[in-house]
Amino acid sequence: MLVNAIAKQSQKDSSKIMHSIMGKWLPQEITYNELIEGMHVNTDNSWPYPFCLAYALDTEPENLGPTTAWQAEWKWDGIRGQIIKRNGELFIWSRGEELVTDQFPELHFLKDELEDGTVLDGEILSIKEGNVQSFSILQQRLNRKTINKSQLNEAPIGFFAYDVLEYKAQDIRQEPLQQRRSILVAILQKLKTKNVVLPSPVIEFESWEKLTTLRQSSRELNSEGIMLKKLDSIFHTGRKRGDWWKWKINPYTVDTVMIYAQKGSGRRANFYTDYTFAVKDGEKLVTIAKAYSGLTDKEIKEVNSFVNKNAIEKFGPVRTVKPELVFEIAFEGIAESKRHKAGLALRFPRIARWRKDKKVDEINTLDELRQLISSTDLKSNH
Repeated sequence: MLVNAIAKQSQKDSSKIMHSIMGKWLPQEITYNELIEGMHVNTDNSWPYPFCLAYALDTEPENLGPTTAWQAEWKWDGIRGQIIKRNGELFIWSRGEELVTDQFPELHFLKDELEDGTVLDGEILSIKEGNVQSFSILQQRLNRKTINKSQLNEAPIGFFAYDVLEYKAQDIRQEPLQQRRSILVAILQKLKTKNVVLPSPVIEFESWEKLTTLRQSSRELNSEGIMLKKLDSIFHTGRKRGDWWKWKINPYTVDTVMIYAQKGSGRRANFYTDYTFAVKDGEKLVTIAKAYSGLTDKEIKEVNSFVNKNAIEKFGPVRTVKPELVFEIAFEGIAESKRHKAGLALRFPRIARWRKDKKVDEINTLDELRQLISSTDLKSNH
């Protein structure tokens, strides 16, 4: 909203405004005109570019036209980032605009080996013996001021490069993807340190049917699915329909029962919209996830009425409720966790649907969830 407002007021392109406000700068040190003109950025070598994002594929891939117009890559589940080398300095930015250079010493060799005036876009991953490890392993390395030898060994960092945004100090985002990819490969081939920073593998496919089959093996690679990018696409700011698509595999699902509820915020402040869910552990119920998205306004009102009538205990804003409402929870991954009572943590849990057709004795068990961790042939329950 801020970017669009400034763009409208200044009659500047919103993508240029977005680029100008990214990175490190102090508002008391520049004027408004310097901001909207992007004049301040030359004082900071770390200045990143806005990320190009994809929409979820909402049609059959066959409707995208001939396969020859598209590049397919795996959709990796790591930390999207930009690696910047300018004037002898190295910077690593996360998509959340955090400067994370110090967290990943394995990538510091790029300060000596990457040419000045280069900006790479890609995914920070834990890669061990050539294999991408799960996000839960990568988490061991995030937001740490010090990294011990064990963490370096268990979760070594690599970078799968998707794109090159700046080459020889020139912004090349307007060049077609096919050309940028050629430049990217050439840049990475020159690196003396091998097998740490690599071009994200391109998936070879002759037909959409073949790619659909390959997509089913995503989880075996710790991938979330497939990215589809038009070979003639530029590197947009933000999302633009039609050029880049993310074609994710179906999430895992688990049937749970709601045991706690809490009122939401904003326009939902008068309704119970934040829920805690549990699965069976023998004769007990153990919490497994919290979620607050996925229900319609009508369903929220129904759940709210149930909570008001069936609240058992109060803990500040939280209400314990009778364990009667069954919900299907979707999630992207599962990992062991010492911080959670169940010993497990779900990645990106959200409500898939309210299972009014099921009773509490039909929900999943903690043992069934534990089996997901060791299984490589995981399937959704729908």
